[in-house]
Amino acid sequence: MHEPPSGPVYAIYYPILAALGIPVNIVAIVILSRGKCGLSRCITHYLVAMAASDLTVVITGVLLHRITGIYFPGSYLSLTWVCRIKTPMVYASRDTSVWLTVAFTFDRFVAICCQNLKSKYCTKRISAYIVGTVAALGCLKNIPWYFFYEPLYFSNNLPWYCRGRSDFHNSPLWQAFTDLDCIISPFLPFFVILLLNALTVRHILVASRVRKALRDNARAESSPDPEMENRRKSIILLFSISGNFILLWLTYTVNYLYFRITETYYYSGYDDPLFILQETGYMLLLLSCCTNTFIYAVTQSKFRDELKTMDLGFNFQYIERDTMAASTGNIGNLGTFDKSREPFSSYMERANKLFTPNNIMEIAVKERSE
Repeated sequence: MHEPPSGPVYAIYYPILAALGIPVNIVAIVILSRGKCGLSRCITHYLVAMAASDLTVVITGVLLHRITGIYFPGSYLSLTWVCRIKTPMVYASRDTSVWLTVAFTFDRFVAICCQNLKSKYCTKRISAYIVGTVAALGCLKNIPWYFFYEPLYFSNNLPWYCRGRSDFHNSPLWQAFTDLDCIISPFLPFFVILLLNALTVRHILVASRVRKALRDNARAESSPDPEMENRRKSIILLFSISGNFILLWLTYTVNYLYFRITETYYYSGYDDPLFILQETGYMLLLLSCCTNTFIYAVTQSKFRDELKTMDLGFNFQYIERDTMAASTGNIGNLGTFDKSREPFSSYMERANKLFTPNNIMEIAVKERSE
C-alpha cells in the first residue's frame, strides 16, 4: 500500500474505522465462537476465521500503517526495516481475508449444489484444514514484499521510509510478481465468487421450481417448507457477505485496471482526482473488514440475541450465584432472565432493587455463618 495521505478527511476516517473495526470484529469472534447462533460448526469455523483476519487487517492496515503515518510521521515506525515488516503483514492479512471469503462461498456452493459431496467436504475438520492452508499460503505468498522495498533516504545513518526497488520497471521478475499479486487479489476472487454465486442461484431456481411442483402435487402449499427456509437463510448470509466484498472492492479493482492500462504512477498532489480515486478504493477496501459483523446482526436473529446478552453473561452468573445464596433469606429470589416472561429492562430493575450493597453484605454474612 502506498504512503498514508494527509488531510482532515483521512485523519478523521481512519481513527473512526479503527475504533469501529477492532471491537466489532472481536465481538463477532466471541459470539460466533460460542456456537449458539444456529450455524453449523463448518460455517462457524469460516466466519470466526474471517473475523480474525479482518481484525488483523484493521490492526495492520489501518492502525499500524495509516494512522501512524498520519499522526506520527517521522517516528521510528517510519524506519525502512519497520516498513518492510508492516507491508507484508498488511498484504498477508488482506489476502487471507479475501480468500477465506472465497472458501466460505465455495463451501456454501458445495452444501447447496453438490449434495453428494456435502457430507465429506462441509465438515469441521475440512474447514479447519482450509482455514489453516489459506492463512499459511497468504503469509508465504507475501514474503517477497519484504525484499521489494528500499530506503527512501538515510538520516543519521538510519534508513527512513520505503520506496519500490529502483530496478522494478526493468525487472521482469518483479513485474510478474506484482501482476500475479493483483491477479490473486482481487481479480481471481472476483471471478470465482461471481461464478459460484451464479451457479448457486441457477441451482436454487431449478430446485425451487421442482420442490414447488412436488408440493403442489401433494397439496401442501399452505404448510411451511423447512428445507427451503434453511436454504433461504443460508443464501441470505452467503450473498450478503460475497456481495459486500464485491461492492467494496470494486473501486479498488477499477482503479488498478485504470492505472495499469494508462501507466499512470505519479500524482500532482493530494487534490489530484486520480489520487482521490485510488485512496477511495483503499478506504472502501479497509471498510469491508468492518462490515461482516453488521451483516450477521442484520441477517441472523440468533446472532442478534447473543449480541444483546453477551455483555451480561458475567452479571447473570453473579446474580444467579447470589440469588441461590439469598433464596433462604428475606430478600427474595430473583431467578434467571427469561425474555419470554419480561423485558430485560424490567429484570434489571428488579435486580438493582434486590441486590443493593446492604443486601449483598447480608448475603456474605449469612454464607460465612453457614
